[in-house]
Amino acid sequence: MSTITRAIESIEASKRLDPIAGRISGWVQKATASSVVKSGLSGTWIGHPLHPPLTDLPIGAWTMASLLDITGRGSMEAAAQRLVGVGVLAAVPTAASGAADWSDAYGKEQRVGLVHAVANFAGTALQAASWVARRNGRHRLGAALSLAGLSSTAAGGYLGGYLSFGLGLGVDHTAFEHPTAEWTDVAATTEVSEGQIIRVDAQGTPVALTRRDGQLRALSATCVHAGGPLDEGRIDGDCLVCPWHGSKFRLADGTPVRGPATMKQPTWQTRSTDGRILVRREG
Repeated sequence: MSTITRAIESIEASKRLDPIAGRISGWVQKATASSVVKSGLSGTWIGHPLHPPLTDLPIGAWTMASLLDITGRGSMEAAAQRLVGVGVLAAVPTAASGAADWSDAYGKEQRVGLVHAVANFAGTALQAASWVARRNGRHRLGAALSLAGLSSTAAGGYLGGYLSFGLGLGVDHTAFEHPTAEWTDVAATTEVSEGQIIRVDAQGTPVALTRRDGQLRALSATCVHAGGPLDEGRIDGDCLVCPWHGSKFRLADGTPVRGPATMKQPTWQTRSTDGRILVRREG
């Protein structure tokens, strides 16, 4: 087992981080309680998590600044300073979007996310100090601080990648469902009343089935955001609300209208035949 793997496992198991993580996540949840704020920071409006692409801005700016420091031989000091400043400014919305995503995490995901945030905060603080040093004419000190900050940010970025690809934070939790073009019998028509949500099985895939204004609607029961059971949620107008984090999806087409979900919830076609309800999902 590598040193990095042991370090990450240690972070995952460190319950001592839970009190501070819980307190901070509570503050973030209050600050992002508005649907507009939550959806905006999550990336609901672009159909994709906002935080990952935003990270390219500060990391790219700081990397180029250090590259100019190393290769410019003193001729690129103003450009390097400008890049450091741009990176610090870009880090603000990047951190805000990351915090909004992290506040919905639990357990080991929340612990790793906290250390990820601390590493990135330290990196940003070092870059800010670098900008001040450069502005005061101390370019060598500024270059050294930038390299230190970039190292801290790289460590934070590694943990961010692990959060996404190792722990599945922010991925589509329906990505590996198996759609079927065959109509599948899942329930009797009498089992679904207006406004009621029931969980049915369509050839191994859980489906949340409901009736809205007399019309049958069906969405995959596993929330795309974090795997929450949509069949345990509630109907709000023409939308289904996830019971875990409040993501809201249109029943007609699965479009998210409130974050933290950013991607469409898979929808299923429905029809009634001889007192039975059949569903299918193509694609």
